[in-house]
Amino acid sequence: MAKLTVTLPSEFEERLSRLADKTDEIVPKVLQAGGEVVLEKVKSNLQSVLSGESTGELARSLGLSPAKVNRNGGHDVKVGFNEPRSDGKANAMIASVLEYGKHNQPPRPFMKPARTQSRKACIEAMERKFKEEAGLT
Repeated sequence: MAKLTVTLPSEFEERLSRLADKTDEIVPKVLQAGGEVVLEKVKSNLQSVLSGESTGELARSLGLSPAKVNRNGGHDVKVGFNEPRSDGKANAMIASVLEYGKHNQPPRPFMKPARTQSRKACIEAMERKFKEEAGLT
């Protein structure tokens, strides 16, 4: 059987060991940076879908959650809507009707296209933030 030994440069090895100590600090910042990119795209798409017919309450309720550890041990940030509305309706329900439509109301998707459209920029923003936080720049 072949055997391969890889020796990391000591400077790089030292950086990696320092990162392990800062993981819980770095990961939320990296996710926040990516989430902000997606949030801006969702806001832009929502504005184009609403096109002047709204009170602005749905758009104002759109936001980004802080990074949290999920039940599987991974970290998440979520783009979503705060509740409740002043008229008693749920922002999530109104957003769902916009996204998927209903009887006699065609869908006007804004969330799914935002996810697709912002994917590359989101990854790039997270990579930049990671390099900045890890001191790799």
